[in-house]
Amino acid sequence: MSPSAARPLDLLDIDSVLTDEELAVRSTVRQLCEEAVLPHVAHWYEAGELPGARDLALRFGELGLLGMHLEGYGCAGMSAVDYGLACLELEAADSGIRSLVSVQGSLAMYAIWAFGSEEQKQEWLPLMAAGEAIGCFGLTEPDHGSDPASMRTRAHRDGGDWVLDGTKMWITNGSIADVAVIWARTEEDGRSTIRGFVVPTDAPGFSATEIRHKMSLRASVTSEVVLEGVRLPADAVLPEVTGLKGPLSCLSEARFGIIWGSMGAARSAFSAALDYSTSREQFGRPIGGFQLTQAKLAQMHGELTNGTLLALHLGRLKDRQGLRPDQVSVGKLNNVSKAIAICRTARTILGANGISAEYPVMRHANNLESVLTYEGTEEMHMLVIGQALTRQAAYR
Repeated sequence: MSPSAARPLDLLDIDSVLTDEELAVRSTVRQLCEEAVLPHVAHWYEAGELPGARDLALRFGELGLLGMHLEGYGCAGMSAVDYGLACLELEAADSGIRSLVSVQGSLAMYAIWAFGSEEQKQEWLPLMAAGEAIGCFGLTEPDHGSDPASMRTRAHRDGGDWVLDGTKMWITNGSIADVAVIWARTEEDGRSTIRGFVVPTDAPGFSATEIRHKMSLRASVTSEVVLEGVRLPADAVLPEVTGLKGPLSCLSEARFGIIWGSMGAARSAFSAALDYSTSREQFGRPIGGFQLTQAKLAQMHGELTNGTLLALHLGRLKDRQGLRPDQVSVGKLNNVSKAIAICRTARTILGANGISAEYPVMRHANNLESVLTYEGTEEMHMLVIGQALTRQAAYR
């Protein structure tokens, strides 16, 4: 048993309201991360690479983690809370690892599952659920992040085919993916709209280049995707959705995982600080015996507990009736910002050691700076919540 496992991290006994199945899911994912991720992730982060991404995908597929909240087509069909707990444990290891699973299941797989044809589902979802095929999700562009409606990627008809041209940026899994869900602007029936396309990455004209020199999410594959005259058959389009509803629905699914995952990063940093406070001595006693350190620990514990309870409430609500986008925004805005604050406070307890790769705190803090921005910046979630409260849109 690790030192942190012997110390109480949950004074409110949240575990008591989890089912046996939920506890088993959490335990299984935690064990996998302890075996396959934690011994290596500090090195991966320092090197700025994820060399075993495909092997990890296969391991995750064997456990049923990929698209685990989807029904059929080889997916596990588990609850939202089960999925959330898995995301928490994955991100307690590293945000990049949770991103791999989240992009696969909640973005690429979900888009095909929710909006694809039966043929598209049969072709891709069983392979993706098993980790035998990796997916990516192309929405963000170099000049259009928070305003996807202004995307420049275009799809036009050429005879019976579609032809895609454009560039997508900051695409997780992009350069290792077998299939990409690409969102593009089209002209149909005299009007402009946005459609999704299922794009095999071996299609001529599709290329992806890994982005290097990141200071965050370094143990993750992040890419620029370029489409130059990518020709696709007519049935490559996702038939069941048009407009921004498609990609935004996918983002809500992925944001739900972030609500939980950010608490995993926060828990890891808090645990490291708690352990350190009981072993590091200054002025002849452990620093955990000083009032200011205990005040920091108490505050961190409170925010960690509140965020976990918020995630659990939203998970139960999602399982019972589904979530509105503004409810998801409340969760992401609160939990990511609180997780960053926990990491920063944990760093102060560790002092200079807080910046060392020997401890996970700085790695989590840096990763969370990306999590704060992707799948909706802090400002955008504030505006979503503000609109829900006032019934006034303030995006422009």
